[in-house]
Amino acid sequence: MRKPIRRGFTLIELLVVIAIIAVLIALLLPAVQAAREAARRAQCVNNLKQLGLALHNYHDVNGTFPMDRFNGPVFGSYSYGLDCYSALVRLMPFMEQTVTYSTFNFNVTNKDPSNTTGIGVSVASLLCPSDTTDRVPSGWAATNYAVSEGTYFPWLWGPSDVPGANTSFPPPNGMFFVDMAFTIASVTDGTSNTAALSERVIGDFSSAISTPKTDNYGPGTSPAGFVDAIAGCNALNVTNLSYQNLSNDGAPWAFASNCETIYKHATVPNSRSCMYPANWRILLSASSNHPGGVNVTFSDGSVRFIKNSISLVTWQALGTRNGGEVISADSY
Repeated sequence: MRKPIRRGFTLIELLVVIAIIAVLIALLLPAVQAAREAARRAQCVNNLKQLGLALHNYHDVNGTFPMDRFNGPVFGSYSYGLDCYSALVRLMPFMEQTVTYSTFNFNVTNKDPSNTTGIGVSVASLLCPSDTTDRVPSGWAATNYAVSEGTYFPWLWGPSDVPGANTSFPPPNGMFFVDMAFTIASVTDGTSNTAALSERVIGDFSSAISTPKTDNYGPGTSPAGFVDAIAGCNALNVTNLSYQNLSNDGAPWAFASNCETIYKHATVPNSRSCMYPANWRILLSASSNHPGGVNVTFSDGSVRFIKNSISLVTWQALGTRNGGEVISADSY
């Protein structure tokens, strides 16, 4: 009796199978990556909701929201408010971080050696899982979340404006400002229409690398308003490292010295940031690694995703607490 003939795969059949598997993997990977990013974004939203709840608990206890930049000792005696603690420090007791809060010595500047422990404590709920902290210097704990100073272009105003650079500007219009604490009652635009916190990607911490999303460039000019400032910032050749200024966004989270824990609504999300130290003015945009936009905590504690394509007018309106703008939910 003749034995049955056993056939194996021909080379062509094998190649076809491999090709089909490769196509399936290529189709599956983006879906897996999208699912992972959706989970990361959901965790980020949860972090921002916790911060929003902490803000309201702080307000219930203290009668105001915290200052976003506050000095330890006598104000104005050094660096015009540069050696400041962040609003996040004040929120620690309301985020189950009372022990961390107790490590800070507010009788000295944030850079005093007695505060080394506090600035090195990593708080998981201050970090967006879509970013990494591998580039942050040792001993510094980072954050992806910053408080809003509204559309306000000046870095200093009122008591903090010791140099007198911004006396011609009206008062700050955001939810936070240096050595100023605002109440819910001052949010006449409505807490559901006023941004309180958003995201900022952690910096590259290197003046030898240009990273447009996180670097703070120094054009070397002194613009009178943010319109001129935006135009000048966007016109920069960012590959020219001579325009590098600061690259330390997000760390330490306990600092609000320059750009660590603050953002502004003068420019739309994920646009460039520039600094103008000659007249103490600054552009600091919100930024994230989420595709298409940033998460924002509003002053009522809600969190919404805002697209990069939002109109500048609407984004600026969301940044002011008392601008009187009428904003439709269809606008963003």
